[in-house]
Amino acid sequence: MQKTFPIIDLIATGQNIMRLRKERGLSVRDLQAYFGFEQPQAIYKWQQGQSLPTVDNLYALSILLEVTVDEILVGSIPRQQKNKYEQQAKACCSSHIQKNILYFGAVQGAAA
Repeated sequence: MQKTFPIIDLIATGQNIMRLRKERGLSVRDLQAYFGFEQPQAIYKWQQGQSLPTVDNLYALSILLEVTVDEILVGSIPRQQKNKYEQQAKACCSSHIQKNILYFGAVQGAAA
């Protein structure tokens, strides 16, 4: 059995961090204070998909946001699997459902 190497989607993970932060009513300044950063640039870089938090900061972020680390990170699908999911989605579904299939396919592909 050959497993595909999991890849983290930086952009989607950054968008996820921003979504989770906003859902909890937290500002970037709130996160800056929580982490003890002098400047908020690191948080903006996370949200823009330019970088990821360190393992320690990722763990602390999961505690603050009350989610698991896995709920913060978004995996990316290797190209051949993505093509398969795209073909399946186009064959059966509306554009809204197609996006869900591609998203959940990415999560499943990252977990494989």
